[in-house]
This record gives sequence, structure tokens and C-alpha cells, in this order.
Amino acid sequence: MKRRRTESEQMERQPYRVRLPGFLVEEEIGLGDAIKRLTYATGIKPCSGCESRAAALNRWLIFHR
Repeated sequence: MKRRRTESEQMERQPYRVRLPGFLVEEEIGLGDAIKRLTYATGIKPCSGCESRAAALNRWLIFHR
């Protein structure tokens, strides 16, 4: 039987970090921010849940140089 994580254990979890050399101009960018930029560039208008989704994805995965 799996043990459920407490809220403090879930808060301490660090995001996955993926290295993309030569691809990024900035120091770090989260997955949510990358998707937000892509959808903005293609002309898709953001909805009310876009900010919370972007924040959740940023906590999950970060791209860095």
C-alpha cells in the first residue's frame, strides 16, 4: 500500500530540470511559460485558467541553459 505524501512533502518537491544548450536566450523558462509564449505567437487568446495551468506546469518542468 502506498503512503500518501503530506502537504509539506509535496511543497518541497523540486521541478524536473531539462538542459537545452544553445536553444534558450534566457537563463531559465518553465514549461508553462514556453507554452504561453507559443500560443500567444500563434494568435490563440488565453482563457481564465491559463495562468493557473502555466504556474502548475512551471512547478513541474524547467528548461535551462
